[in-house]
Amino acid sequence: MQLTALKTLGDLKDNNYKSKPIKDELRDNLIFNLKNDKNSFEGIFGYEHSVIPQLEQAILSRHNINLLGLRGQAKTRIARQLLNLLDEYIPFVEGSEIHDDPFHPISLYAKELVEKKGVKTPITWLHRSERFAEKLATPDVTVADLIGDIDPIKAANLKLSYADQRVIHYGMIPRANRCIFVINELPDLQARIQVALFNILQEGDVQIRGFNLRLALDLQFVFTANPEDYTNRGSIVTPLKDRIGSQILTHYPKDIEIAKQITRQEANLSNFKKDHIIVPDLARTLLEQISIEARKSHYVDAKSGVSARLSITAFENLLSTAERRALVNGDDETCVRLSDFSGIIPAITGKVELVYEGEEEGAEFVAQQLIDSAILSLYPVYFPEIKKLEKQDETQSYDEILKWFLEHDDIQFFEDDSNAEYESALSKIKPLEKMLDKYVSNYEPNEKYFWLEFILWGLSVHKKLDRNQVDTQLNFGDSLGNFIKGL
Repeated sequence: MQLTALKTLGDLKDNNYKSKPIKDELRDNLIFNLKNDKNSFEGIFGYEHSVIPQLEQAILSRHNINLLGLRGQAKTRIARQLLNLLDEYIPFVEGSEIHDDPFHPISLYAKELVEKKGVKTPITWLHRSERFAEKLATPDVTVADLIGDIDPIKAANLKLSYADQRVIHYGMIPRANRCIFVINELPDLQARIQVALFNILQEGDVQIRGFNLRLALDLQFVFTANPEDYTNRGSIVTPLKDRIGSQILTHYPKDIEIAKQITRQEANLSNFKKDHIIVPDLARTLLEQISIEARKSHYVDAKSGVSARLSITAFENLLSTAERRALVNGDDETCVRLSDFSGIIPAITGKVELVYEGEEEGAEFVAQQLIDSAILSLYPVYFPEIKKLEKQDETQSYDEILKWFLEHDDIQFFEDDSNAEYESALSKIKPLEKMLDKYVSNYEPNEKYFWLEFILWGLSVHKKLDRNQVDTQLNFGDSLGNFIKGL
């Protein structure tokens, strides 16, 4: 018999149903998952040996939790994943605003109903998907919003005295009884509002407008906070921190492979992009390297952090740049180009907080610098390192390419070049292919031209070739030759 078929308190008793606090639900279901080697936090990568074990320990300890970390570190996602550790359905007294447990009613309405009807008390069922409440902490949040207040309209309509409990309008927290309640950006909550949470966290009860009232609420609290907030906007008051059982530090992906996995999972791609746009693994690696460069750039505010959303939205923009070009040229299929990375600049400028020096240089300049820095970091992984001060024998690897540019005109690419035009331009530089085959033997044939262009960009960021962007035109040429022509 399905639980949801039970309609009264008597039915629950006849079927030996046992209710339990929400923290015990989470604990028991986590224990089951651990014993059966089942992952309780699907789709969260890079935390397997750091955040997740600490989170599981906090749940086993029945703690309220504070997730502390910079933006874009999956704090809210983790909080929402806790829903999976709840029982599928729980019963509550029908008509109750605060999901009263039929076995342990706490509101005046539920107590009177159970006392009046006994085993015939009607119940209804709450699915775990409805057991999640979330509030973004902003300075205008009031105690009435969170806890509750007297409702004068209710008092007038029901002709009740203000001393009657029935005039109370419950706030978000009582209405989330037996649920997971998340407060995001906790330091933004005014100190006097944080004080109102003391009793709920420690004693598990609330007081509303001086009523001699005890609501023994059953809640799992999860707070999120950004370390930057402690200095820039507010702080978590010490007694409140003391009442939060576990504070867990989150972090950014520790290696590029994990970052690529996150971006692949989170990017919102159309079917055309998935099926008709080739994305070399080098392009994915380069994209994640840009985020790494941003996190250590002296132009970017390190305290603010660089969200994983930078890589996700940049990847979406990168593929959209390739998709637009394919649509303009009527190409059924295309491969991402390194020149397409100019299309991710809007995603970068919207995701990084610049320090004074960065503001002086300008957001677009900083974004292009990050792309160049990423190429600079990755280039020696695949090709011979280019040093600023070189001995004669250290430049020989690139002699043929540089000689070709000395003897020929600049190579030009346009944003909307068709596949044929793009490949034809790169094919002219014969030494490029020779160098690629010498140092990278395992590339996919349809990724060949991305690799060839990568060599050109590598030489340009090392100042061996000139690279100039004018509107939609990109030029590569010999540095010395262009200087002489200028004279």
